[in-house]
Amino acid sequence: MSSTKSSVSTASVITDFKEITKIGLSISVVFSSMAGYLLGAETISFSTLMLLALGGYFMVGASNAYNQIIERDLDALMDRTKNRPIPAGRMSVNTAFIIATVFTILGIITLYNINQKTAMWGAISIFLYTSVYTPLKTKTSLSVFVGALPGAIPFMLGWVAARGEFGIEPGTLFAIQFFWQFPHFWSIGWFLYEDYKKGGFFMLPTGKQDKGTAVQIIMYSIWTIIASIIPVFGFTGDLKLSIVGAILVTLLGLVMLFYAFKLFKKRSVKVAKQLMLSSVFYITMLQIIYVADKFLR
Repeated sequence: MSSTKSSVSTASVITDFKEITKIGLSISVVFSSMAGYLLGAETISFSTLMLLALGGYFMVGASNAYNQIIERDLDALMDRTKNRPIPAGRMSVNTAFIIATVFTILGIITLYNINQKTAMWGAISIFLYTSVYTPLKTKTSLSVFVGALPGAIPFMLGWVAARGEFGIEPGTLFAIQFFWQFPHFWSIGWFLYEDYKKGGFFMLPTGKQDKGTAVQIIMYSIWTIIASIIPVFGFTGDLKLSIVGAILVTLLGLVMLFYAFKLFKKRSVKVAKQLMLSSVFYITMLQIIYVADKFLR
């Protein structure tokens, strides 16, 4: 019996640890940074890739833990978040703070072992996410704009890890992921509107599930597609994209744009969820296409 209780307790601790660091989100961020590295690397170093993956997880995990500490009282009000480790009482604030602090230190050290600029951008992303974006979420819908800044760093971070410098190439990768975040997070803000309202979060640009918000989603979807195909024109230094790659990316973007227009017409929770899923598919496949295009070109 005690052995069973111990195994259940261990499983619960592991589950809470994964939840406080949002391991699913962390993995997607690591995937973005690794894609950026593969695009920038002239010679692939698997040790650097491993450091980038580990450092990226530490940095994102730290940001998520700090976020859940700050928002613990608001998380308790929302159905989506009330069972998180801190509001549910399964983890103390002190424990979460220790995890966040250790992850921050380990993340900066790990990324510093790649190069100084990678560590700097990683530290900036934690600061913006926890000290600027998180407090603004209950103040203004402009928080989404602020949150898009650290959210756009991972794709770019991989290139900086590979080259040790910032230029037009990582700037373009940053722009792609920056614009993409608006249709992605506004679609989430749309279908979780009622739940967010319980916590006092302002996520939609007009504050409502209306045509004004839908129009902005359409516009940012278009900007995302434009930013994503710019490398095909040869303006972005060593970051290149073939015509075939650009066509595939455009087709992906049109799927996302289709759901953005559908949301404008229907203004339903169901369509907002479809848009969110299409946006996740878009950014994932875009990164795969970019990497495949480089090595198959």
